[in-house]
Amino acid sequence: MSAQQPTLARRHLSTTALVFMIIAASAPLTVLAGGVPTNFAVSGLLGVPVSYLVLGVVLALFAVGYGAMSGHVHNAGAFYAYITQGLGRRQGIAAAILALVSYNMMQIGLYGLFGFALANALGDLTGLDVPWWLAALIGWAVVGALGVRSVDLSARVLAVLVSLEFLVVLVVCVISLVVAPEGVSTETLRPDEFFTGGIGVLLAFGIAAFMGFESGAIYAEETRNPRRTVARATYIAVGVIAVFYAGSAWALAMGVGPSAIIGQSAALGPDLVFEWLSARFPLLAEVANVLFITSLLAALIAFHNAAARYFFSLGRSGVLPRGLAGASPSGAPRVGSLTQSALALVVVAVFAVAGAGSALGPLYPVITLFTWLTNAAAFGLVFLLAVTSIAVIAWFARDARGYGAWTRVVAPAASALGLLAVAVLILVNFDLMIGAEGPSALVVVMPGIIIAAGVLGAVWGEVLRRRRPEAFASVDADAPAGTAPQDENRTPPLERNTP
Repeated sequence: MSAQQPTLARRHLSTTALVFMIIAASAPLTVLAGGVPTNFAVSGLLGVPVSYLVLGVVLALFAVGYGAMSGHVHNAGAFYAYITQGLGRRQGIAAAILALVSYNMMQIGLYGLFGFALANALGDLTGLDVPWWLAALIGWAVVGALGVRSVDLSARVLAVLVSLEFLVVLVVCVISLVVAPEGVSTETLRPDEFFTGGIGVLLAFGIAAFMGFESGAIYAEETRNPRRTVARATYIAVGVIAVFYAGSAWALAMGVGPSAIIGQSAALGPDLVFEWLSARFPLLAEVANVLFITSLLAALIAFHNAAARYFFSLGRSGVLPRGLAGASPSGAPRVGSLTQSALALVVVAVFAVAGAGSALGPLYPVITLFTWLTNAAAFGLVFLLAVTSIAVIAWFARDARGYGAWTRVVAPAASALGLLAVAVLILVNFDLMIGAEGPSALVVVMPGIIIAAGVLGAVWGEVLRRRRPEAFASVDADAPAGTAPQDENRTPPLERNTP
C-alpha cells in the first residue's frame, strides 16, 4: 500500500474484539425476540432450530475460502476487494456499489425498529407520547458519535452490550427448559419439520439472523494479525451464532410448548418473549425489554461501522470521490462515518414526514422503514456472499498459494450453490417477508433497488475504464503485492505473497 494513501487504525483489534463486533450485527436478543417468533409464525413449522443449523453449515463452508483469502487481501471494502481480485475490476465496482447500498439499507432500516422500541420504553417510563423518529434520533446521535472515534471504543461498547444480550438469552433458555409445560423433547428438531413444503420460508427468514457475520474482513486492516484474526473470528462467530440461535429457538419452543409455539408466535409476534417472561418474572421482562433496545443499538453501531468503511475504501480507490477517504487522527473513517450518518438522517426524516398521520399508527416505522429496507438488504448481502464464493474460486485458480482443493474449490462451490438458493428463496418469499397482503409493488421495487445498484455499479465501472483509466487501474492499488485482479484488459504476472 502506498505511503500516501489514507489508512485506518493499525493492529487494534484482537480476535475476541472482532468476534463481538461480528455477533453484534446479528443482535442475539433481537433474533430471539423478533426473528424466531416471526419464523415460527410465517412458516407454520416447528423446524426453526434446524434451519439455523443448516444455514450455519452453509456459512461455515463460505468461511473456509473467505477466511483463507482474508489472510492475503486486506481491505475495508471486503466484498468489493475480493470480487475485484477474483473476477475483475468492473465486477468489483458493481459489487462495491451493491454492498454499499445493502449495508446502508440494513443500518438505516434498523432505525425503524429501534425508534419504535425506544419510544415505547420511554412512554412507559415517563408517560409521554414520544414520536418514533425522535427516539430514533437519540440512537442516531450515539451511533454517529461512536463512528468518528477509534474502533477500540466501539469494540468495548459492543462487547458489553453483546455480553448482556447473551446473558439474558441464556437465562430465558434456562427458564424455558425448567417450566416446559409439555416437557423437554426433540420435536422441533425432527427432520420432517424442516424438509417439507415450507423449507423456503424457514431459510429465507433464518438467514437474516446471520447478516453481518461476514463483516470481519472489513476490519482486516485494523486487526492485530490480518492473516489469522479474520478467519478465526469468522469461524467462531458462525459457530456461536448457529448453535446459540438453534438452541435458543429450541428452548423457547419448549418453554411455550411445541403445540402452542406457532399459534402464540402468530398472535403475539415480537412481544411473545416479553409477554411470556412477564407472566413469570416481571422484573426480568423489564430488563429484557431494555436489553432488546441495546441489542438494536449494537446492531446499528456494527452496520454503521461497516458502511463507513465501505465509503472509506471506495473513496481511497477512486471509485467514489476521494474525499470520502478522510480519516481521523485515531484512524477512524471519519468522512465515511459522517456521510453514513447524514444519509441515515435524511432517510429517517423522509419516512417521518411520509408517516405523519399514517393509519398504521405506532407500527408505521416497523412495517415500513424496518421491514422494507432490511429485507431488501438481506437479499443484497446474501447475493454478494454467493458471488464472493465464486470470486474466491477464481482467485485461487490463478495461484493455489499452498491451499488444498477443499479450501480453494469444494467449500466455496458448495457455499455458492447454497447461498444462491437462499437468495432465490428470499425473492420468491419476499411478499411474506414484508407482510404484504395481496399483490404489492414493493415485492418488485425493494429487491429492484438492490439489483439496480449492482447494474449501475457495473455501468460506472465501464465509465471509469473508458474515461478515467487511471482511476480504473488504481481500483486494486491498496491490495497486497501479487493479488492484482485479472480482467478483460490484462492478465498480470502472478507472484506469491511474502510473509
